[in-house]
Amino acid sequence: MEIYVSTDVEADGPIPGPNSMLSFGSAAYTAGKELLGTFSANLETLPGATADPKTAEWWAKHPEAWTACRQNPEAPEVAMPRYVAWLKALPGKPVFVGYPAGFDFLFVYWYLMRFAGESPFSFSALDIKTYAMALLRKDYRKSTKGGMPRHWFDAHPHTHIALDDAIEQGALFCNMLAENLREA
Repeated sequence: MEIYVSTDVEADGPIPGPNSMLSFGSAAYTAGKELLGTFSANLETLPGATADPKTAEWWAKHPEAWTACRQNPEAPEVAMPRYVAWLKALPGKPVFVGYPAGFDFLFVYWYLMRFAGESPFSFSALDIKTYAMALLRKDYRKSTKGGMPRHWFDAHPHTHIALDDAIEQGALFCNMLAENLREA
């Protein structure tokens, strides 16, 4: 059985290494939209990494999310092995789900390999926007959340707090999956 692990990342720049992943949250869902559990961690910044100036400007406009992601940060070498253990304890094979997966998976995979030495996701990720493109039969650039049907969305907030956003986006994905399976 596949477990869909909706994951959201908050970072201080566009790439891991020169920039740091500040926080991440995951929500593990069954295909039937049962939320099996969640995981989140705030992380210490990487030694020698610096914040990207444009990203710092963005954070200045979201002070509540900034405060949330800087509370009780853990060393990545502690948090990432703990995350791997959580993923391996799920009752099925974890599938990384992100929006956009290209950004979130880049950070999570890099941190998993560097600090835990493995990735239970292997090296692949499911992108919600790409899935929407296929379901809607629209161009990729037109498959944004604003162009998606309202019935795909549950009443979850999008706060830029990693776990909140992972739960919201996981429910969105499960609603899309259910619709696709009904039509099959």
